[in-house]
Amino acid sequence: MKISRKPEWLQKKVRPGAHAHMDRLMGDLRLNTVCREACCPNITDCFSRKQATFLILGRACTRLCSFCSVIKEEPLPPDTGEPARVAEAVVRLALRHLVITSPTRDDLPDGGASLFAATVAAIRERSPATTVELLIPDFGGSRDPLAVVVAARPDILGHNVETVPRLYAIRQGADYRRSLGVLALARELAPELNCKSGLMVGLGETEEEVLELFADLREAGCSFLSVGQYLAPSRAHAPVREFVRPEQFDRYRAQALALGFTHVESGPYVRSSYLAEEYLGGMTFRPVAAEGVPPPVAGGSRGRESS
Repeated sequence: MKISRKPEWLQKKVRPGAHAHMDRLMGDLRLNTVCREACCPNITDCFSRKQATFLILGRACTRLCSFCSVIKEEPLPPDTGEPARVAEAVVRLALRHLVITSPTRDDLPDGGASLFAATVAAIRERSPATTVELLIPDFGGSRDPLAVVVAARPDILGHNVETVPRLYAIRQGADYRRSLGVLALARELAPELNCKSGLMVGLGETEEEVLELFADLREAGCSFLSVGQYLAPSRAHAPVREFVRPEQFDRYRAQALALGFTHVESGPYVRSSYLAEEYLGGMTFRPVAAEGVPPPVAGGSRGRESS
């Protein structure tokens, strides 16, 4: 049975008036954000603090996942000027940490890996103290594109499993074991790498299935984890089956930490790139040192929200 009425703990308001500065900046630099393309409910919180998750490689995805609002159409060729513009945005926003992701680009021979690497390089040149997190697609399970991304030495490398294996019909074109393999191969290529994954709950999964997924991620070498409530972008998308209560998110966090995850964000509004700076304290390795260079001040400030 699908449900649609949100409980009181999921009543966050989106205030478009708080987005003007970020909208102008992204428009001036011709950049996209997953905040907009994925209709993220945290957009007002992040944009008002001058933070965003950058979406490189265009706005169109080559897969047909039924949970995602990113458009499904023929993508445009990669924009080779995009890495420099992302780096310019980092400088203008004085970002201490940022997350970069992309739609899946199965149409490209390397899945877009070279543009991920070029974007990291551009940021390192313009703002070497900024930590960089990449949230990557699965590159079809191919080793070579992943090796290109790992060689760029991001501070955190993320790849989301999204849901439990039984419900993978919502990830058309994806494969649960392939996604685990991406994380395991990344750690094989760089054993010190900080790997991260995330999943949505409320799609009909059981607690036992979620705990099995946690164990699989740990076996793959994943040390960072995000757990958040699935919210259908529209009635045409996969329906919400359950609004998971906040205390269950607390339980998932405790269970994941007991399995050995270094840092876990678990809550109704948690997303893989939301609260991303919170993971920095759990990093075991910083790929690029910037000795003597103080980290830039992150855009805005806040107390920690309930998550």
